[in-house]
Amino acid sequence: MSVFIPIPIEDIEIAAEQPSKTYKLDVERGRIFPVGTCDGLEAVNQFIKKALLTPRFRCLIYDNQYGSEIKQTIIADDATTEYIETEMPRIVKDACLCDSRVLDIYDFSFSFEKERAFIRFTANTIFGETVVEEVI
Repeated sequence: MSVFIPIPIEDIEIAAEQPSKTYKLDVERGRIFPVGTCDGLEAVNQFIKKALLTPRFRCLIYDNQYGSEIKQTIIADDATTEYIETEMPRIVKDACLCDSRVLDIYDFSFSFEKERAFIRFTANTIFGETVVEEVI
């Protein structure tokens, strides 16, 4: 026997996007700022940087969707500049598009100097476009 319980439609709340407000990070020193938060495009930029710098599958606090394989790809013995340029867009998109605030990643450019790789790309977010430049 089933029980029918009517629920008035006006009592149903529309799902709202969660705020993106978060603590500010000092990435260079690996610290959270003692005072201060960020929101909007600044918070998305912070997420992108942290997602790219965090190694995937190495930090137990994160699930297997968070982080990137950039470091493993760059330090591989057989990693040529052509291989890095080919794989990097896929790796960056994989790391960033898991966040619903990031809509698309495109317009990649690379430069190599000694042991470092410089990557630049544009991220289209719900807060607008942002250009991201990272040293890998």
